[in-house]
Amino acid sequence: MSYLSLSDKDKKEMLAAVGIRSTEELFGCIPKDVRLKRDLDLPAPLAEMDLVRAVEEVGRRNSYSRFLSFLGGGAYEHFIPTVVDYLSSRGEFVSPYTPYQPEVSQGTLQIIFEFQTLICQLTGLDIANASLYEGATGAAEAVLMAHRLTGRSKVLVARTLHPQYREVIRTYIKNLGVEAIEIPSGRDGRVDPAALSERMDDRVCGVVYQSPNFFGVVEDIKALSEIAHSRKAMSVAVVAEALSMGLLESPGALGADIVTGEGQSFGIPLSFGGPYLGFMACRKEYVRQLPGRIAGQTTDVDGLRGFVLTLATREQHIRRERATSNICTNQALCALRATIFLETLGKDGLREMAWQNAQKAAYALDALTAVPGVRRRFSGPVFNEFVLEFPKPWAKVDAALREKGILGGLGLEGAYGELKDCALVSVTELKRKDDIDRLGRAVKEALS
Repeated sequence: MSYLSLSDKDKKEMLAAVGIRSTEELFGCIPKDVRLKRDLDLPAPLAEMDLVRAVEEVGRRNSYSRFLSFLGGGAYEHFIPTVVDYLSSRGEFVSPYTPYQPEVSQGTLQIIFEFQTLICQLTGLDIANASLYEGATGAAEAVLMAHRLTGRSKVLVARTLHPQYREVIRTYIKNLGVEAIEIPSGRDGRVDPAALSERMDDRVCGVVYQSPNFFGVVEDIKALSEIAHSRKAMSVAVVAEALSMGLLESPGALGADIVTGEGQSFGIPLSFGGPYLGFMACRKEYVRQLPGRIAGQTTDVDGLRGFVLTLATREQHIRRERATSNICTNQALCALRATIFLETLGKDGLREMAWQNAQKAAYALDALTAVPGVRRRFSGPVFNEFVLEFPKPWAKVDAALREKGILGGLGLEGAYGELKDCALVSVTELKRKDDIDRLGRAVKEALS
């Protein structure tokens, strides 16, 4: 069994059980002349994150080495408190499936309810579902939801939305008679509001954008929402880096009608691509078209608080033609990890982690653009990642960095042909000043 420290109450109860009043009395049988009369010769205590880092550094003395990674683009390396792994691995959580029988599923239902509550608090909206597959299908589900709500057949999708998310949207709507039109970005890396306004008409069901977007730039959600609402279209915000909601104003407060995205940053390891965790929230008047399941709170016959599946709008529960999605795989274990993560950090802890991301990214941006020839590609405000343009082909710079054990960023030319020799660099709270300085020196050497 893993070590769990005892509370003062636990200690008092144990002492009382053996008939003594203090720990000193418990060890009274040990002669005083052989007792240690000073503190143990141990280093000062460390915070959990620093202790894990120290142990990992000892492990790096072995023959293998680990790449120092500055990759992002929708998958982020964040600190995960040990309690997340410990609690989420308990058999009671691993074994349950869909909680159809509330009388034997109160724990699972309560976790889902708490997850929904946390998502509502972060997004600034009224209702959240019990999770989705991941961010890309969440974005596609949001488009289908806007299509159902408005009955319109055109959606405007920001080109700054994650390329894979855009591809999944196109796949979902391919045979539904819905047309997707991409909206270009400006020099600041944000959606061009003029281009968006030009393409708005009465056939648009929704405007889909990502903030922070794929270039790491924070979008003007309020302005985009106002343009969407001017033609009674839905404002759909996608959040691929969920940690940003710990620092930025919530999308719902800025006018978004639907907020969806990827919750991997909340206690879910990278794991070579999954499983991840999609989330979605909306305004309460749209709840009947929200895909997936919703857990709700009620009271039983004795007046005690209880939890149930309030809405389940998929074909497994209702007539197929009335279903809003076919989401069947249970993502509740990932939602559980996110819930434990968020409730462990709390509001202040989440804000502090997000603040460290923003500060370290700002330091990295200054350090890297100080290298001769390297320049910032977009001028818009960023959270924890940004695009740099290099004076040499990125493939050669990347190869030189990899020889030094560094993954310096994600090349963008494949997805954005106009961004030749550009890379997306991500900096999270796990990166130290020494790590960032090491990247700066390596880039300078690669370009010299």
